[in-house]
Amino acid sequence: MMDVPLSLNHLLDRAGTIFGGNSIVSRLPDKSLRRHSYAQYHRRTRALGAALQALGLRRGERVATLCWNHHAHLEAYFGIPAAGGVMHTLNLRLAPDEIGWIAADAEDRFLIVDDILMPLYRQFARLHEFDKVIVFPFSGAAVPDEFLDYESQLAEADADGFCYAPMPRPIRRPCATPAAPPAVPRGSSIRTARPCCTRWSGAWATSGA
Repeated sequence: MMDVPLSLNHLLDRAGTIFGGNSIVSRLPDKSLRRHSYAQYHRRTRALGAALQALGLRRGERVATLCWNHHAHLEAYFGIPAAGGVMHTLNLRLAPDEIGWIAADAEDRFLIVDDILMPLYRQFARLHEFDKVIVFPFSGAAVPDEFLDYESQLAEADADGFCYAPMPRPIRRPCATPAAPPAVPRGSSIRTARPCCTRWSGAWATSGA
């Protein structure tokens, strides 16, 4: 069995440290291209995680995203889980009332939304009140003062001081009484599996490692 938790943290660090020179290319609304290296993506993603924790995100809380496919949404895919949150992608192709009902049912606490999708957000804002709405300036326009600016949050966050949220680890305990294999007649071709000496107990422990 694996001795490390199944998480995205290893993939994030591997991208930044081993493949830092590789490029991520996003197309902006004006059809121009924006390029980031994996090293930049690694730092920006860690900054997003630090910003979410500074805003009060606690482990297991939901962070909704209402975004198109671009570099900031990729940062959210890794930064939210790294900060201990649960990423909840809202389907922008649904009706506004359906999106609002889904966000309320999931009890999403924060929302990361593209500025070009703000008209859609305003149509369902009455159905669920987010604690924080973080607007990514996808179009390049200034973010209204009533919302948090995604880029400003990243600029103010301390990416170097960011620590990944602790991950749960299964506790391995020996079986109380290993079961004996059934008797098999001599010369039989039937094969039996050996009894296990350890089992996953189903309990979980939290480790900061």
